[in-house]
Amino acid sequence: MKRAALPLLVLVTVLALAISSSAKGEPVKLGLGHVTSIAKSQGLTVDASGKAVPPMAQADSVIAAVAFDKDGRIVHVNLDTAQTKINFNRDWTISTDITVPGQTKKELGDAYGMRRASSIGKEWFEQIAEFEKWMVGKTVDEVKALKVKERDAAHPAVPDVPELTSSVTITVQDYIAAVEKAWENAVPVKAGGKSLGFGHDISLASSKPGAPQVDTTLAATLFDDEGKVVGVVLDVIQSKIPYDTKTSQLAVDPKAPILSKKELKDNYGMRRASAIGKEWYEQAVELEKWMIGKTAAEIQNLKVKQRDASHVAVPDVPELTSLVTITVEKYLAALGEAYNGAN
Repeated sequence: MKRAALPLLVLVTVLALAISSSAKGEPVKLGLGHVTSIAKSQGLTVDASGKAVPPMAQADSVIAAVAFDKDGRIVHVNLDTAQTKINFNRDWTISTDITVPGQTKKELGDAYGMRRASSIGKEWFEQIAEFEKWMVGKTVDEVKALKVKERDAAHPAVPDVPELTSSVTITVQDYIAAVEKAWENAVPVKAGGKSLGFGHDISLASSKPGAPQVDTTLAATLFDDEGKVVGVVLDVIQSKIPYDTKTSQLAVDPKAPILSKKELKDNYGMRRASAIGKEWYEQAVELEKWMIGKTAAEIQNLKVKQRDASHVAVPDVPELTSLVTITVEKYLAALGEAYNGAN
């Protein structure tokens, strides 16, 4: 029997779907990038009425977890921002509860409070989702070529293209820079990656009077259809914001770049104190390798032991004991969060 020809509209639709599907390739690389700044931190100031305003430390980390195909096109992308503040009293005691973990803008959701000030009535998480969608299928060079405009001093790079002007009014230069870093740092992954997850842990617990610190643990993870890890990148951003308590001003250049432990590499300085003579980034790579092929549940069930008060969860399995002596509880938790939020 002769098969009837497809109607033109149906044929065009099928072809369009096929092209769209093929545009989203198989992930072959996974990258994790960040842009971190402490520039909004302030020393002791005086307001208009002459009243002294205590110092305030702030660390802003813009983070991008990105999966790329063989042509360097973005297959999956997850963008977020951790905006963490630590406040002080006049006697340098910390008024912020440093036992409470920090939250990212995505975690805050509507509580971030952008919607009421937004000219398009969209919250931050809604706008960043639109920006992520726009990135998919593009190379980093194409993303960097996005036409932008300055809205005001606080928004120097707002998208200025028809497909984004009604959905994204936030300034995007740091997100683009973080995606570029993710591309530069990208590592090969196993075949079969279907979903990308991003997990984190933001801790203020290492802060002391006059010496606030924000430790942001990151895990970008690709999972296959069975929930097994085919690629993972771990990192930690340690934002230290020291003050001169005599002058009540910052004791560090607030515009200096903040590097992650992987970016610092040997300059992090763990090797000389390591019982196995390995730097942090070398140990993190070994932990990443161990995670490949395992589910999030299997990873979180890793047998660990307490080495001391600062190392409460050191791996205690033969395949890791000679390779990883760092405490790993936050990396395991971040990977679990990545799995729960993968898409």
